[in-house]
Amino acid sequence: MKKLASLAATTLLLVSCETTPKKEKITVKYPTTAKVDSVDTYFGVAINDPYRWLEDDKSPETESWVKAQNNVTYGYLEHIPFRSDLKKRLEKLWNYEKLGSPFKEGEYTYFYKNDGLQNQYVVYRKKGEDTDAEVFLDPNTFSKDGTTSLAGLAFSKDGSKAAYSISEGGSDWRKVIILDAAKNEIIEDTLVDIKFSGISWKENEGFYYSSYDKPKGSELSAKTDQHKLYYHKLGTPQKEDILIYGGTPDQKHRYISGSVTEDGQYLFVYPSTSTSGNKLLMKDLSKVDAEFATILDHTDTDSYIIENKGSKLYIMTNMDAPNQKIVTVDAANPSAENWVDFIPETENVLSPNTGGGYFFAEYMVDAISKVFQYDYDGKLIREVKLPGVGSAGGFGGKKEDKEFYFSFTNYNTPGSLYKYNVDTGAYTQYWKPNIDFNPSDYESKQVFYTSKDGTKIPMIITHKKGLGLNGKNPTILYGYGGFNVSLTPSFSISNAVWMEQGGVYAVPNLRGGGEYGKKWHDAGTKLQKQNVFDDFIAAAEYLTKKKYTSKEYLAIKGGSNGGLLVGAVMTQRPDLMKVAMPAVGVLDMLRYHTFTSGAGWAYDYGTSEDSKEMFEYIKGYSPVHNVKAGTAYPATIVTTGDHDDRVVPAHSFKFAASLQEAQAGDNPTLIRIDVNAGHGAGKSTEAIINEQVDLQAFTLFNMGFETLPNQAVLKEFKE
Repeated sequence: MKKLASLAATTLLLVSCETTPKKEKITVKYPTTAKVDSVDTYFGVAINDPYRWLEDDKSPETESWVKAQNNVTYGYLEHIPFRSDLKKRLEKLWNYEKLGSPFKEGEYTYFYKNDGLQNQYVVYRKKGEDTDAEVFLDPNTFSKDGTTSLAGLAFSKDGSKAAYSISEGGSDWRKVIILDAAKNEIIEDTLVDIKFSGISWKENEGFYYSSYDKPKGSELSAKTDQHKLYYHKLGTPQKEDILIYGGTPDQKHRYISGSVTEDGQYLFVYPSTSTSGNKLLMKDLSKVDAEFATILDHTDTDSYIIENKGSKLYIMTNMDAPNQKIVTVDAANPSAENWVDFIPETENVLSPNTGGGYFFAEYMVDAISKVFQYDYDGKLIREVKLPGVGSAGGFGGKKEDKEFYFSFTNYNTPGSLYKYNVDTGAYTQYWKPNIDFNPSDYESKQVFYTSKDGTKIPMIITHKKGLGLNGKNPTILYGYGGFNVSLTPSFSISNAVWMEQGGVYAVPNLRGGGEYGKKWHDAGTKLQKQNVFDDFIAAAEYLTKKKYTSKEYLAIKGGSNGGLLVGAVMTQRPDLMKVAMPAVGVLDMLRYHTFTSGAGWAYDYGTSEDSKEMFEYIKGYSPVHNVKAGTAYPATIVTTGDHDDRVVPAHSFKFAASLQEAQAGDNPTLIRIDVNAGHGAGKSTEAIINEQVDLQAFTLFNMGFETLPNQAVLKEFKE
């Protein structure tokens, strides 16, 4: 095992003219990672897995390894001379009031607010426009260290009751607390062991939720693959909750969700075996002992009920419509052969919402929002002229609402809120952040570049105005490319600090995402997954060719499926970048489906057990299995959380151990493991700031900066 890695470094450049900057070496002594014989055989091929023992998240050996790795990583980070300055700047910029869109429940208007550096957003409420707001829920009081977060909040039909879920330590497992909303008092015992679930109320009587049986072994890593939908009636213990769907051989699905229509008449159930595709069932709750009616009995499409008007159902679907459309059907005969187009498919991807008695059809046009308003007869009322070019969110509320709120943002514009009148289409700015950042100093440009197979890929590049194209701008290339997820322009405080330092932030819309519909998504799945990596590589080559940056000043970044992206690209093209930041990544592709709900990702990835062809294809890009000894890899900081039960940290542990053993160059290969943290949701403000500071400091330091770029000239040097 390679035990030592030396890298060139310099001390802080002192301003005094009498001081000469000194260079020193940071010596990184990696912890010894034991290699234990473990072999799996796939289609006659033996695969060694020497770090299998790191999958045991409950073992003292794994715990010791985590502590040892963190000691090395933080020892390195503490040596970076401008790390504290960077943190001060990020904290200062972060410290402004942030507000969520108000929404009405019963007699109250509720909203989320963060005063600036609070670890978690607080839920406030008020009666009427002229009354003072009061605290309804303060998640900052849920735990001393800010690691317990509010994960969901849902109100009964009349707003008199509420149920909220909490996440502890970042886990996907939830607890649900039930309140008398008017009195803001807990009214019964906490529900436990709930996972991947919404809360959908049936009138004011109770609600539906979903969960798995607790797995054998570790609840943070053991496989969970049979979801169930339950109904909890208020005033009864959880052990008496009614199983609504799931749990039988013919109802075995990895994900099951249920939702009740706003008028309370129908329950819709969505069973699925993967993150794409679902069956669709319905039950008429107005009829005693009604049976489920099947609308779709297959998982070939993504189809969801978005509204009803009496027995008329409005369904969003991609059946025969890769970019999605809305159809209508009567609940008496709801099968697909009776569907009638309501808002037909267009060349752009549809994401609809409803409110105020209207439909709001948001389209992505090259990842940029356009919004159109329709009535319940399908008549176009108007195009909503947005405040600028970027991403709109919201445009939803209850049927009786005459006003609601929407948000608008882009990469260089902090999100603002607007109050919208549904009848006139007029809107006014409701709230604008008071932030120490001037958007007019920055610019975003969308470009189209050519990937390896000739496909045109859009990318938005954001930076300070007047940027010199000299190949020496520190650049972060961020990507995802999977699960039909669309990356649309949005403001990030940490990215603002990066650009403030002269950095470039570039986001390509890779295949595998949802920016151009189902065909775009499918083009980055299974045996076409390499397209995603090729698209990302081509983005890096474009930025280099156009002299935005060069290898010495390029960092690649991504999380979850984006962590896989970074891991695959840095092992395929280690010559392309200076820094790699794979976060909570799916990095062991041969075994990802054996942990928690990982098997549900097979629509995008396939599995190593599907066929010999699929096994060989996956093995060909799996980051853990493509680390090669004697290779000079970029400076790498792997990040994960010890309570990540979505993409278990063993992925990151194995990858980091493999890199540390194989690294031939002087670049550090570190792993930063957050304690009492999960996949990312609910992470405290303090934890987010600390992580972003460490990532940016690590990146700039390994690009050769002695001080923050806006304070000093880049110092180029060699060992």
